[in-house]
Amino acid sequence: MAKRRILCLCAVGFAAAGCTVGPDYIRPEVSPPPVYRGAAAAPPVAGGASFGELDWSSVFPDPDLQALIRTALAQNFDLRIAAQRILQAQSQLTVARSQQFPTVDGSASAPYAGFTGSDRPATFPDNSFQPQAGFGVAWELDFWGKYRRNSEAARADLLATEDARYVVMATLVAQVGQAYLTLRALDLTLEISRRTVDSRVKSLDLVQARLDGGVAGVLDLRQAETLLYGATRTIPELQRQIEQTENFINVLLGQNPGPVKRGRPLGEQIAAPTLPAGLPTDLLARRPDIRQAEQQLIAANAQIGVAKAQLYPTVSISGFAGAGGATISGSNFGPFGIFSALPAITLPIFNMGRLQANVDFNEARAQEAGLRYRQALSQALREVSDALIDVGKRQEYRQQQELLVKSLADASEVANLRYAGGVSSYLEVLDTERQYFDAEVQLVQAKRDESLSVIQLYKALGGGWRADPAAVAAAVAAP
Repeated sequence: MAKRRILCLCAVGFAAAGCTVGPDYIRPEVSPPPVYRGAAAAPPVAGGASFGELDWSSVFPDPDLQALIRTALAQNFDLRIAAQRILQAQSQLTVARSQQFPTVDGSASAPYAGFTGSDRPATFPDNSFQPQAGFGVAWELDFWGKYRRNSEAARADLLATEDARYVVMATLVAQVGQAYLTLRALDLTLEISRRTVDSRVKSLDLVQARLDGGVAGVLDLRQAETLLYGATRTIPELQRQIEQTENFINVLLGQNPGPVKRGRPLGEQIAAPTLPAGLPTDLLARRPDIRQAEQQLIAANAQIGVAKAQLYPTVSISGFAGAGGATISGSNFGPFGIFSALPAITLPIFNMGRLQANVDFNEARAQEAGLRYRQALSQALREVSDALIDVGKRQEYRQQQELLVKSLADASEVANLRYAGGVSSYLEVLDTERQYFDAEVQLVQAKRDESLSVIQLYKALGGGWRADPAAVAAAVAAP
């Protein structure tokens, strides 16, 4: 009869399994614009290709840079930490799901008692030995879906953790690319500085020769020295920046500071994208930070159900089944079976509003998560628009800077010819040479900034985290 009652209670528990309190998740309505600000006038076609869908190896054509990125994806500490957090979230999901099922424990005991003394009653045993073993069962029936909602929240937390790893991946790919391009820009600037120093050393020798011949004055010599020292002082500063940038790249790679292998020059790295940006609505699926924010919203929404379920009665079943025996004063009894069952219902009556306050807390946290989801989308739209504007305007600036450098190169050549012919003073050479050197350096910076803006656009469109799954698997398995 007792077993039949237990089976009836179990049947009732399974029948009530479909009753789940708390709101079901519904994605918040968002209204992104039809096109990005700063995009081309022609609207993109739905489902069309986007620059953000490219594999990062297509965006970064330099084989040496690709090797650096692969190393970073396999060894970067932030990425490996994110992978370990995924393993933690997987364990938490297992813990949450296990609460929906009965807990079965095995136990065994063998108590022995012996009694001595003249005052012992005659009917009291001399000794007793009662071994027994069996299984204990405990199960809280999930009538109101508390544990199902908790599993839903844990599953969303796991997906959010995976998306957080993808955020780290996309950021890492962009950081390595930007640092490498900065390094190549510094290399080119150092090359220009050294070439300028060589040219100005020759110019100083010419002025010294003219001074010795009585054609030039001391002021011309000092002006030539000013030009030379203005160029030589940039070399140690550039060397400092180069070595520090190399150290930064090695940290991204999870390595000790050291030199970095160079590949293609700055001008052969990254060009402006030819593919359109795509539709703003695509960011909901492409950007891992938006996906992470949505999973955090799903988890917060599920926790409302967990909190509400605590307002209702809890039904639990515990029991024990096993076998044992007894030896009392040399007489054996058994073996015999042991069975016990204890169904229980607990109803919250008075808790000073604690349970309802917990519901209110989780509802407010879900509202906050919803706002953060909308905020993440808004921020993503802004980043893409800013990057599109940045790419276009920096391209225009670089083109104008190239024209300026060409003009100043001609002016510098003419000024040197005029000075060599005695037509003008060295002040004219000083002015044009200084402008020409500054313009060359600014052109390098313009090329660098244009390439960096392309990387920023690629990252803003959600690119850079789907590539090279083998490297990601290596990051998870790394010690």
